[in-house]
Amino acid sequence: MITDKNVKELEGSRAALTVTIDGKAIEEEYTNRLQKYAKELTIPGFRKGKTPASVIERKFGDAIREEAVYEMIDKSLQEAVKELPEEQRPLPFESPLLKEDEIEKPFKKDASVTYTVEYDVTPKVELPAAYTGLEVTTPVFEVTESDIDARIEELRDRMAIVKKKDSEAKSGDIVTVSYAEVDGEGNVVGEKRDDFSFTVGTGYNFFKIDDDVIGMKPGEEKTVEKTYTEEDNVPGYAGKTIRLSISLKEAKEKILPEVDNDFAEDVKEEYKTVDDLRAGIKAEFEKTLEEVGKNIKSEVLIDKLCSEVEIVIPESMIRSQLESRYRNMARQSGISVNQFDMFLKQQNIDKDAFLASYRDQEVKTLKAQFILDKISKKENFPVDEAEVTKRAEESLKNVPETERDGYLDIIRDDLRYEQVVPFLLEKNTFKEGKKYSYYDYMSGAFEADMNAEETKEGQAN
Repeated sequence: MITDKNVKELEGSRAALTVTIDGKAIEEEYTNRLQKYAKELTIPGFRKGKTPASVIERKFGDAIREEAVYEMIDKSLQEAVKELPEEQRPLPFESPLLKEDEIEKPFKKDASVTYTVEYDVTPKVELPAAYTGLEVTTPVFEVTESDIDARIEELRDRMAIVKKKDSEAKSGDIVTVSYAEVDGEGNVVGEKRDDFSFTVGTGYNFFKIDDDVIGMKPGEEKTVEKTYTEEDNVPGYAGKTIRLSISLKEAKEKILPEVDNDFAEDVKEEYKTVDDLRAGIKAEFEKTLEEVGKNIKSEVLIDKLCSEVEIVIPESMIRSQLESRYRNMARQSGISVNQFDMFLKQQNIDKDAFLASYRDQEVKTLKAQFILDKISKKENFPVDEAEVTKRAEESLKNVPETERDGYLDIIRDDLRYEQVVPFLLEKNTFKEGKKYSYYDYMSGAFEADMNAEETKEGQAN
């Protein structure tokens, strides 16, 4: 069928496959189709199935020949792709694009046909000269006394007794209020909310009325004038001055337990003293930060390798990753993709723009995966066949024995890939950088610093 084929490398991790189909193969397909239509078509003057092929050819020959050619293009493309080495095969995220304008038409009898398809291929990865023996500066995480104190305050708040009060509301009290946006005469002209509860000082209320509630007593009403800026984060009110009517319905104060040995035992039975409690909190935080530290080390090291490697990620792969992220977001929100689409529309958010905001992150993730995969293949880490068997028993229960070999190779590749990060952590040196506490990490202060550093590096490049 195929008399010639060749692959040309294109920019952007793309390739062009050119195939020539033998004219005899096309004629055979054409003849088969003529005979098929002769049996199926009803032509005036002939009984069904009795129309001579010559009549069918005279009436529909050009269309049938074109149909035969495109059928042979499809068959020959599948055959040609199977014969290509892995790195030249199309990625599965989109179909190869047929270059229609390069096909010679009209199709002629016994003439060979040459066509070209373009498609994305696996990007080439050239590892840096060294990916071991490097020195990388990474942040240091430590548990401070302030971290432990903060955790104890959280526990006190969680175990507090809540009691109604008639005195003035203060920061930390749980209040129930009714509020409304009013005009000069007290008429409601905007947002209104009845019996809304929040903790004073948290800012968890639309109009940011925490300071206005402080000092009010249950049953008291007052009207305040408020001016909002962008920093206040009150959607639709930046630059506006409004009047708010506020009515304090109820106030409750939290009575926090004393930090003593009884409190420690209430937190966890194995804690007999406050010192036990503090030691337990410290051990818990240190365990968390140990894992965080490993993850940060691997991220910083992989980022360094990514900065030294030029990889062009195919567009079809990026689009696939973004769509996958989109579906996961919908699933995590507990709604269908269609419902997620509707939600974005209601918020006047364009889906393409929404996904574009995650593009750089997905490109970075894919780039890292290609680098780690390349290291895995180069190092060819040993694989425990007992673990291969174990995983096969868990995941291949419904796969026939005769079809398992290919899956077993995939499992082996996965096991090698899993060894890359531990290998890199062992073979490189990490220098202590800026120090962060447990709550620096948990509050997002550390992440904000890292994002600012990435932005600075991006601007420098």
